[in-house]
Amino acid sequence: MSGVYQTDAGAATLSSVTRQLPPDCTALLRLQDGVITRAQALGAGMSRHAIAAKLDAGRWQRLHSGIYAAFSGRPDHGAMLWAAVLGAGSRAALSHETAAELHGVASGRQSLLIHVTVPRGHQVAAMRNVRLHYSGRLDSSRHPVALPPVTRLEDTILDLAVTAATVTDGIGWILRGCASRRTTPDRLRLAMAARRRLRWRKELTAALGDAQSGVESALEHAYLYRVERPHGLPTGIRQWHVIAANASRYEDVRYHRYRLIVELDGRAAHPEQERWRDIRRDNESAADGCVTLRYSWSDVTQRPCDVAVEVGRVLRRRGWAGQLRQCGPECAAGDQAGRLGGGRAGRLGGGRDAEG
Repeated sequence: MSGVYQTDAGAATLSSVTRQLPPDCTALLRLQDGVITRAQALGAGMSRHAIAAKLDAGRWQRLHSGIYAAFSGRPDHGAMLWAAVLGAGSRAALSHETAAELHGVASGRQSLLIHVTVPRGHQVAAMRNVRLHYSGRLDSSRHPVALPPVTRLEDTILDLAVTAATVTDGIGWILRGCASRRTTPDRLRLAMAARRRLRWRKELTAALGDAQSGVESALEHAYLYRVERPHGLPTGIRQWHVIAANASRYEDVRYHRYRLIVELDGRAAHPEQERWRDIRRDNESAADGCVTLRYSWSDVTQRPCDVAVEVGRVLRRRGWAGQLRQCGPECAAGDQAGRLGGGRAGRLGGGRDAEG
């Protein structure tokens, strides 16, 4: 993560006006992406009259109350991040989705809303497009050196996990953080232990174990807990590394003994080039004697029993001696277990043989 942002829109203007400013003021502006607080400007040697003159002339602009940009151009995202965190006080830190963007683990496109956490009990005036959070442990969760100030990666992930709308979304943040290779399950486990109260602690702790075994997304987690385990399927190997034609790739789930690959993709649609890439991968696997089954988020979450039946059928044809198991009274696997060689005992019992 870069420690300092550079404002494209205001860089040229900033370069010309800093020659007229006290050295300490210039240093702050260069460090803070062209943004400065009123208190900082006064402390660096500027007078109230000089600040007012620059604002009146349009050479400076007000971003929030007492927070100024020392240029006339449109502030970029980096300048607005500095404005938000400076406007929230000296002990504030960028957090949640905003911190996830800075750490490189964000889930989607850049958010217009900036998230800032301040110490619990501090009174902060509302700022446009800024979401304030309050924490009693900010001093320990704030990164010691990063600029602009931001919460540590592990605390960022946990903050997002415990404020997620559902436990599935919370688990998704845990898995995404580990899959990014920017942190590890062990580091997240230590950060969890430091929190006296933690929503969904049991489920998030279990997700760390799954991440350690190679699960990298909420969809892979759903496949494990809704398809594979409750239906007694063998345990697949997660994120199997393959090198073919001088190219490296990872398979989501491989049942190595039975030469079956399960690929999971949560995207609603594939760009054309990615669709053909997937087809080429499937063709390469078929040439090596492997079968590939592909499932979407809706497949795994809305018809997991049907998916289990399909996977089980392929596994049986490739030598699996186990039996499908019903996950509940209405489970579709109950109608298929007998056809796969299970009968009632197979439907209600069954077993798992681990891969690898």
